Amino acid sequence: MRFRLGLALAAIAGVIAITGCGSSNSSTSSASSSAAASGTTSASASSTSSSSASSSGTSDTSSCGSKPGVAATGTPIVLGAINTKQPGTDFTDISNMEAAYFACVNANGGVNGHPIKLQLQTEATQPPQIAAASKLLVQTDHVLGMSGTSSILECTIDHTYWEKLNYKVIAAGIAPECYSTPNYADVNMGPRYSSDGAVQYAITQHPSKIVFDQSNVPGTGYIAAGPNAIAKASNVPITDLTENVPINDANSVALKLVNAAGSNGAVVLNFTPPEALVILQAAQKLGLEDRVKSWGCSTPCDTDFLASTLGPKWNHKFFVNAELTPPDPTNSPTMNLYKAILKQYGSAVSGGIGSFSQMGFTMGEIATHALESISGAYTVQNVNQAFQNVKDFDTGMLCEPWTFGNYAFHIANNVDYTVTPENGKMVVAQGCTPISAADPQIAAYRKLTGG
Repeated sequence: MRFRLGLALAAIAGVIAITGCGSSNSSTSSASSSAAASGTTSASASSTSSSSASSSGTSDTSSCGSKPGVAATGTPIVLGAINTKQPGTDFTDISNMEAAYFACVNANGGVNGHPIKLQLQTEATQPPQIAAASKLLVQTDHVLGMSGTSSILECTIDHTYWEKLNYKVIAAGIAPECYSTPNYADVNMGPRYSSDGAVQYAITQHPSKIVFDQSNVPGTGYIAAGPNAIAKASNVPITDLTENVPINDANSVALKLVNAAGSNGAVVLNFTPPEALVILQAAQKLGLEDRVKSWGCSTPCDTDFLASTLGPKWNHKFFVNAELTPPDPTNSPTMNLYKAILKQYGSAVSGGIGSFSQMGFTMGEIATHALESISGAYTVQNVNQAFQNVKDFDTGMLCEPWTFGNYAFHIANNVDYTVTPENGKMVVAQGCTPISAADPQIAAYRKLTGG
């Protein structure tokens, strides 16, 4: 389960794992009241769930809405999402968890009496298919807004379409356009800024050199530009490598990385969990885990599956960027509500607890909070204005309050954790730390927003 969560995490940390185009057929699913339609609490899940958290650390899902136990019966508020789903890369856990959140809201009064219905389109990294999916959602499903999208190419293909229609998309993005155009705001950092965080932490270990390795797919230059800028600002040499995936000779890759880094160097990976795992297991088999000063990885590696599979030899030797609050050591009302919704409504979430489902939960929180601000009939215009108006919203899942705002581009999540394996779990190695403004895009965003 955690393994498939990690695959999904590819959506967040990277355009890293396009292993094939897959089928050209898209599929559509509609959120039901039990596992595919719903919302969140009125102001914030963290505030609303506070009263429901018991002394045992559990949370009552009836706190999802304003009328516990009363099913919403009004006209549905229809939202849409587009996810990559193909062999080796499946991001649907994100929107499935958002749908579970909406299902919880719908079962407890809905939003102003209205249930939220989530229409999901899947695609297999084929541009015509992606363009058709967005048009189907608008022209056939008549979605009022977009929330839950996570796709390798969707931002690249569709951003001009959403700009033309003035849809403000709440997403978990990957492509550069997810972070450089005006109509997307993401709950995650994406592969570049997640890799920034991993390299930034590696530099705190005072390595003489960093080796940054990722899968050989489109977008590697854009991703590597951030880590290179951060390493340069700290006067740490960095070497960029790429690997064809799936990796067929992990022993050779592990040896190459260790030899390139040297005994006082650091290795930072930007792969999905299956590919990162085979490299790390090969390093362990060859006795190389202690041959470098530290190992690191971008967010996809933030799964208990990977921690438990690697075993105790990697305890506090492997450091992973975490874009959301680590679930294992956290006993907050929001985290307890997330786990309770996942248990009760998340049967379609194959990956279980982890960053992918956390992202879906967070997007559900934000979308519901925005919808609750609307009076009267729900329209494309007022739904998207409400999305854009979200400001300083405390999700309880991110290091800082989340803002969409009227900006030329958005890097809404730019403060991260670092986690490390400890006996099969990921535990916090470093608390919330801003991604370095040595990455010029981070610097430009903070100047734009006054942050």
